[in-house]
Amino acid sequence: MTIAGAVPVVASWSEPEGIAPRGTVVVVPGRGEHAGVYERFGRRIAADGYRVWAVSDPTVDEGRARAQVRALLDSTPSSEAGEAGPPPRVLVGSDTGALFAALLAAEGTQGIAGLVVAGLPVAEARSDAGWDDELALRTSCPTHRGRLAADDAVRHGALGTAVPAEWLAAARAAAVTVPVLGLHGDADALSPLAEARRWYAQAPEAELVAIAGGVHDALNDQTHRTAAATTVLFLERLRLGAGPIALPQDLT
Repeated sequence: MTIAGAVPVVASWSEPEGIAPRGTVVVVPGRGEHAGVYERFGRRIAADGYRVWAVSDPTVDEGRARAQVRALLDSTPSSEAGEAGPPPRVLVGSDTGALFAALLAAEGTQGIAGLVVAGLPVAEARSDAGWDDELALRTSCPTHRGRLAADDAVRHGALGTAVPAEWLAAARAAAVTVPVLGLHGDADALSPLAEARRWYAQAPEAELVAIAGGVHDALNDQTHRTAAATTVLFLERLRLGAGPIALPQDLT
């Protein structure tokens, strides 16, 4: 783990001892966040056998975030970063982190096997709300609200920062050729589900899961367990290169 002051620039969570890692997940935070914000999500995904990393907020320093992602994607067993974890390597992003992950995939970045994008902004998607209202826009989970409120490294008012226009232009869904899982709250006031749906419809291989009652941060909302479980199901299918694994049966 690399630390800049008290803020994790790259945080990691490993699979249980004695379990061979099943793949690698790289989490890209959204506006105002840092890697440590995704500890709960990272621990849950790691518990299912995946090596999880979280990088820095690309809206603060795009070049640094690119370099961190690139180092994790390029890691080989013989390299210094060999502990990054094995393929398949999947990018997971929330808010502008989701847009940045989609941008990297649309650019054809090598080593990306799939995307999980939560609360994808497909337009300007900004808010001038005060901090309490911003917390409500981000998450309905009281535990996560408390964590954000107590974390001095989380930038208040960050959702008032415009989404980079050049990212919106470059993150073309039609250019994303890897499998995509979208997680989107159906009560997301910052990035309405109907607008996001149009982006996913243009992707060659995408599935979109609406979270009932969910707001912007689907990974850290009250339904965070469902979001994590849905992510694991996607990772397992991607790892096996297969369609659905659990097949509901018609009992009529």
